[in-house]
Amino acid sequence: MSGVSFGFATATSVLFGPGRAAELPDLVGGLGARPFVCTGARPDRHAELIDRLPSPYRIWQVAGEPAVDDARDAVAAARAHGADVVVAVGGGSVLDLGKAVAALLGNGTDPLDHLEIVGRGRPITRPSVPFVAVPTTSGTGAEVTANAVLTVPEAGLKASLRGPQLLPRVALVDPLLTLGCPPAVTASSGLDALTQCLEPFVSVYANPVSDGLAREGLRRAGRALRRACADGSDVEARTDMALCSLLGGMSLANAKLGAVHGFAGVVGGMVAVPHGVACAALLAPVVEANVRALRARDAAAPALERFAEAARLLTGRPEATVEDGLAWLRETVSLLGVRGLDAYGLAARSSDEIVAKAAGSSSMRGNPIALSPAELHAVLAAAR
Repeated sequence: MSGVSFGFATATSVLFGPGRAAELPDLVGGLGARPFVCTGARPDRHAELIDRLPSPYRIWQVAGEPAVDDARDAVAAARAHGADVVVAVGGGSVLDLGKAVAALLGNGTDPLDHLEIVGRGRPITRPSVPFVAVPTTSGTGAEVTANAVLTVPEAGLKASLRGPQLLPRVALVDPLLTLGCPPAVTASSGLDALTQCLEPFVSVYANPVSDGLAREGLRRAGRALRRACADGSDVEARTDMALCSLLGGMSLANAKLGAVHGFAGVVGGMVAVPHGVACAALLAPVVEANVRALRARDAAAPALERFAEAARLLTGRPEATVEDGLAWLRETVSLLGVRGLDAYGLAARSSDEIVAKAAGSSSMRGNPIALSPAELHAVLAAAR
């Protein structure tokens, strides 16, 4: 292992297991006395859990993927409440909002002070207010990542607040909280979780720790994703997918992503497509483009064997080839009813603009090979 050098960071504490959500009130009580609670559009889904938090608490709802103004409004409400701890109970969008609120409260700053690409990109220098992340979907792994994604409508893209201060104080992952997740959300978030294990696994920034996490996440996604979508009450499958999401979050936070997310962040800023759906539509086209480019220009690249290993992990077949893995991905996306991007209005947007923005995205830096504009156009065409 001569020459190996890497860093690894994750949430201060990760608590995982069915039923562990019951520990939330005591956890929060040990961090603060006035919780600010970010939830999705239906906080009643987890009312019994939230009602046990220390009082007084303030609930703040976010209906979809948060924009810059949503973060500003939430921070103002948290400050008015005198919040000394932030809790997020929901999907990846809710967790991202919670991370942003905790960081901006702790620093007394505005989102545009720190946002990459469209903001001033200033480092976040002061600690966040204590933040507890409680995911209710298995997808983004946001409970263990050091960034918070915000939509910037006027720029037509998504951008991140980023820094180690955004890592949650506690990530409390209870697979039972995902049992009520609808099939469509289970499918799109699960495909996002799978992608967030695959992209770090073939990333140019992969390291031995992220590799082990990504392998385990891919193995669990291969055996559980279709089952969780077919039967949402399957606790074993839900547990596997919650682990896949958690492991993917740890992997991407330390080994970065690739072209799927390079495109998805741009597309999601232009049209109202759920992030997981965008990733699902792009997944097979990006893998195919990467494999073709690697075979043509860098046939000795380790990423080619990584794609073959991923195929074996996903299919459960020791003889599986890269092509078998691609077939499994396409079949899974089809079985789960994921539509192409044009179904969400992307046809009206310029391919040149999308490709140019995607090529410059931070996620693209982890891709195992630099794709040409023509190759990126082909990916986009296949995902439409």
